[in-house]
Amino acid sequence: MGMLSPSMMCAQIDELRTYLRAFEKNGIEYLHIDVMDGCFVPNLMLGTDYVKQLRKLTNIPLDVHLMIVEPEKKIPWFDFQPGEYVAVHYESTKEWRKCLEMVRATGAKALATINPPTPVSVLEGVIDVIDGVLVMTVNPGFAGQKAVPETIQKIADTRELLKKHGKGDLPIEVDGNCSFEMAPKMREKGADIFVCGSSSVFTKAMPLDEAIAKFRECVK
Repeated sequence: MGMLSPSMMCAQIDELRTYLRAFEKNGIEYLHIDVMDGCFVPNLMLGTDYVKQLRKLTNIPLDVHLMIVEPEKKIPWFDFQPGEYVAVHYESTKEWRKCLEMVRATGAKALATINPPTPVSVLEGVIDVIDGVLVMTVNPGFAGQKAVPETIQKIADTRELLKKHGKGDLPIEVDGNCSFEMAPKMREKGADIFVCGSSSVFTKAMPLDEAIAKFRECVK
């Protein structure tokens, strides 16, 4: 069964508590927090205070996506907690392995994250210090993009690489155009955790509870 991680950048701030209660009622597994610094990606979004305040409003574990340069200097700012996922991009630092080890030292789970152009082979160097992989199916920075076609096969390639190293049980998260149409294809290729945004859970075409139920059917 696939797990859901709604992208909180898509949640209107004046309806935040309503969303959180609905997510709790529907057994949502994680809350995806996009932290953007305007340097690694051309956008600014969700900082340390948002992360800390959100923890006070819900017990749903956070899934924090660091889209920031030099994360090794900033990981201590967040007070990451056991049970949370923290995604660190290969492209964001010259000290990727160190960053992943820093995340794990907090008790949180480290997700090795790769952008669409980055080959799966880079995971070879950190396979022993990760708790999962985040495969970006769009170029990071903005919601509402279409998936880069080659990234769907990349999910399967990532699964094969994990199996090759005896890590086939590690989760693969996918972020980007996880729509009702695309999510089943991603699931078929081996994705486990789906970042749900404007094309699924936060769609305006149906009520929130209905959208969640429909998406769960898509990623059984």
